[in-house]
Amino acid sequence: MPEAYERHLVPVFFRPFAADLAARAAALRPRTVLELAAGTGALTSALLTAVPTASVVATDLNEAMVTAGSAREPRADWRQADAQELPFEDGSFDLVLCQFGVMFFPDRAAAYSEVRRVLAPQGRFLFNSWGPLASHGFGAAFQDALEESMPNGAPQFLKDVPHGYSDPAKVAADLTAAGLTLATAEEVTLEGVAESAASVATGLLTGTPVSAVVQARDDAKALRSTVTQKMTDHFGTGPVSAPMTATVYTAHR
Repeated sequence: MPEAYERHLVPVFFRPFAADLAARAAALRPRTVLELAAGTGALTSALLTAVPTASVVATDLNEAMVTAGSAREPRADWRQADAQELPFEDGSFDLVLCQFGVMFFPDRAAAYSEVRRVLAPQGRFLFNSWGPLASHGFGAAFQDALEESMPNGAPQFLKDVPHGYSDPAKVAADLTAAGLTLATAEEVTLEGVAESAASVATGLLTGTPVSAVVQARDDAKALRSTVTQKMTDHFGTGPVSAPMTATVYTAHR
């Protein structure tokens, strides 16, 4: 999964927003940074380029992601860690970052409480979360293709998880419950550019939990081919692009 994620999804979905978050982080001039749910290091690399003097600890719950990320971006200190039980001392970081990870936390209040604990008194928590699935051109087209191809059981992972935490009021309430204050919430729309619609389909079919549902079917190969063709029919051949919307949040103690 990390290989497909890095090859097909990171350049299209995550690198544009990593540049955005890294620029925002650089404006805060952090010295000690903790990154949560770092994945394979798209934001980690952008951050270390934007703030080369910062000390960065990159964490992820998934050991395979940590292994892949540490090989790709050795300038950071990589650790396997659960965001809900961070293995760091109180007040250790003046900036905590998370790119498209908070949606996956089973207990967000617990994770946000840990963020508050490890933040220095004047520290900041900077993170983003995808908007509704309809606001993501590639994701919406993929889900449509999946549901057309699997009318009696298409996975709802994209809708329910990555795009299921898109209400700023809910995010603000979760932060408040953890003792954090939401300072800003800004909607940002960027353009994702892919080498082909087939590449995006491959990434979503093999680099996300959708892969487990598809792989368990007897017709997995044919299903992947059908979804890929529907994506190509929708976007056309050759390089393709689509708008992607997220909300960027800043919080503090």
